[in-house]
Amino acid sequence: MSRNNDPVQPTPFDVVQPTPAPASPSHTAERDVHRGTPGWVLPALGGLLLLALLVVFWLPNRLDQAPPAATPTQEPAGVATAPAADSTADKATPAGADGSPWSDAQAARLRKEAQEVAAELLDLQFALKERGVEQWAAKAFADVTRVAGDGDALYKNRQYEEAVARYRQGLASLQALQASMPQELNTLLQQAQQALDKGDAAATLAALSIASLIAPDNTDIATLQHRAEVLPQLLPLLEQAAAAEAAGNLPQAQKLLQQATALDPLHSRAQSELKRVAAKQQSQSFNEAMSEGYAALNAGRFDSARKAFRTAATLQKGSSEAASALQEVATVETAQRLGGLEKQGRRDEQQEQWQKAVAAYEQAQKLDGSVLFASEGLKRSRSRAQLDQQVRTAIDAPQRLSDAGVAAGAAQLVAQAKQITPRGPVLEQQIKQLEALLSQANATVAVTLRSDKETEVIVYKVAKLGRFTQHELTLRPGTYTALGTRNGYRDVRQSFTVAHDSIPAPVTIICTDPI
Repeated sequence: MSRNNDPVQPTPFDVVQPTPAPASPSHTAERDVHRGTPGWVLPALGGLLLLALLVVFWLPNRLDQAPPAATPTQEPAGVATAPAADSTADKATPAGADGSPWSDAQAARLRKEAQEVAAELLDLQFALKERGVEQWAAKAFADVTRVAGDGDALYKNRQYEEAVARYRQGLASLQALQASMPQELNTLLQQAQQALDKGDAAATLAALSIASLIAPDNTDIATLQHRAEVLPQLLPLLEQAAAAEAAGNLPQAQKLLQQATALDPLHSRAQSELKRVAAKQQSQSFNEAMSEGYAALNAGRFDSARKAFRTAATLQKGSSEAASALQEVATVETAQRLGGLEKQGRRDEQQEQWQKAVAAYEQAQKLDGSVLFASEGLKRSRSRAQLDQQVRTAIDAPQRLSDAGVAAGAAQLVAQAKQITPRGPVLEQQIKQLEALLSQANATVAVTLRSDKETEVIVYKVAKLGRFTQHELTLRPGTYTALGTRNGYRDVRQSFTVAHDSIPAPVTIICTDPI
């Protein structure tokens, strides 16, 4: 089938010659006389030629002037209509008249191109309308509609090249709108976020309504919509928190702001207010803890002060003020303890409690090895504590003085003690007491020993007495042990005590148990 714009050419055809009927003998001569072209052929050829001329010249002009067969369907407002394929030939003069096959072909190509661009323009128009372009780019979209209308007018006037240019202009504008959709979406989301931050739920939802047309599946839209829905619950909490803060009830304000951020963790105002109030509450708690610590420090309650300052340090990590306060507690406590130990050491010295004085000064040195009173106090106290301990040992065990060596050592202690000046009443009493014990220990007492003259007798730490019937010994007060031995008999031991103020009974040592 030929295209409407192609020139109509006469259709060549051959005249069908009728099959001659068999000649009768009577007409043979007549046929021979009239042999040649039949008479009806020439009129038929003339009619066909006239028909061809009508098809070539008259019919195309009539088709161009004919009205459209049917009225096109009314398109929605603002949507360009794609031109349908022409049912008539271009206003080109047939070949051989005012037009040519080449110009007709060029016009047909431009018309087809206009139809294709218009169809693409129409598809993109519908796609953008579905994405709500009339709400976010109404003016630009209306401008494109006018451009498309201009293209339609040019097309109807067979100005195909100009129509193509207008259609392409509109298509480029729509493509630009399509390319701007991500930016438009981002702008709408920003507007929704800003409205949300201002507490305007209506403006937020309005922006999201348009954004949802551009990107129905965008997750940010759903998130912002949920945040806008909880805004009526969140805003009263912010107001209540501000009232609580104004009343000085920071814990209540912080609690309300925590509830608000739980409703919408992304709400910038709620987050910033919570952060600010929490910092304010922390600062207030820090100051209260520091005040409590210094009050305890001034009262000498070091454990309470230390606890309060440590609490302050946890409230403000890395606080130099809290660290300095803790160091001050340690310094003041150490100084106070050192002062107390110094007083105690000197008091113990005055009371001649030398061992206690040494303990106090040693404890002070452990706290601070550089303190002078501790080192000087130890020089005084250690020698006196040693002498005091020796004298007390001698006094507490007077029986040991029966040993001449022990008694000699005790005498040296007395001499050493007498050299100390000034001497306190305790030492004076110790010297007198030890001298009395030495006097008693140095006094001798006569002791009578009896045996059977068969038993060998030894008095430990005194002498070997041998065999005797009776023997007299002069002994210092104390406890003694005598040993008796005899061949064939069991050994016998006898202990006896010699007192300085009485005469002991005779001591008998005899082995009587045979083996």
